[in-house]
Amino acid sequence: MTSLPTRTIGPFTVSAIGLGCMNLSHAYGEPVSEAEGIALLHRALDLGVTLLDTAALYGGGANERLVAQVLHRRSDFTLASKCVLDQREGKRILDGSPAAIATSLDAALSRLGTDHIDLYYLHRLDPNVPIEESVGALVRAKEAGKIGALGLSEMSAATIRRAHAVHPIAAVQSEYSPAVRNPEVAVLDTCQALGIGFVAFSPVARGLLAGGIRADDYVPGDIRRTMPRFVEPLLSHNLAIVDAFDRIAAEGGITPAQLALGWLLARAPHIVPIPGTRSIAHLEENVAAATLTLPDAALAAVDALLPPNALSGPRYAAAAQAQIDTELLPDEPLAE
Repeated sequence: MTSLPTRTIGPFTVSAIGLGCMNLSHAYGEPVSEAEGIALLHRALDLGVTLLDTAALYGGGANERLVAQVLHRRSDFTLASKCVLDQREGKRILDGSPAAIATSLDAALSRLGTDHIDLYYLHRLDPNVPIEESVGALVRAKEAGKIGALGLSEMSAATIRRAHAVHPIAAVQSEYSPAVRNPEVAVLDTCQALGIGFVAFSPVARGLLAGGIRADDYVPGDIRRTMPRFVEPLLSHNLAIVDAFDRIAAEGGITPAQLALGWLLARAPHIVPIPGTRSIAHLEENVAAATLTLPDAALAAVDALLPPNALSGPRYAAAAQAQIDTELLPDEPLAE
């Protein structure tokens, strides 16, 4: 049970805002200490967060091992993880073959110290493997009792429909925020039509809409160093938009992160944002957004400020974009 508002993701009732656990172990420079990570996870659960999201890729399994440290509170939350993207001998791989999925799942269960993952996603589409074969591997895992429900991440409406024809999909996860609108092309409508929950990752645009970026002085290992819109010469243009976003939040008496999360929650009832953070103060700020109701004027101001493609620069570098199946926006810039 949770004191927070709830939403439905497949068979699960979860807090309206979940927790993305990735950045505790992966993609934003040096990971936090185990003690700091455990403290943040416990605080999230204490606040009523009931969806924790991890993946095999994050920290080469380190994030799943971290989440394992709170599994004695398993009755308090829904556990989600992912396969297909993984690390093998220290290198990132994309392998959606049934054999690789089975291997990743067994390794994840071992790291997590459990025999069951509630919601298990295909992290990306492997273009070399028909989606039906990858989904089939998850179906067999479900029949074996190793997973409870099936999910997809960063996949197009057409792929979602093909997957759903093999077995009902509980959740689709993609990047979605006021600054990244790709799911609006077709995925959100498809999820609504098929009764699939939508999980929004990077809902505060990797810190851009949370007061977290004022310059491109990222630490070594920070993924944003490779993303064109997060570095100069494009960042300055985008920060001017962020300044206006921050003013909308200030006029409403809330933080920019709360404005971004509230905007997402207002879009549709099947959307569950999963912001990540390393800061307990930011965690508390994010969770508080679950109980806010934004005025229509604020929502309209965000839409006017941030229409699709408002930010300058591609969402990903070329290699990362090549692994994204979600539809592009009209005239969306791509890295060369």
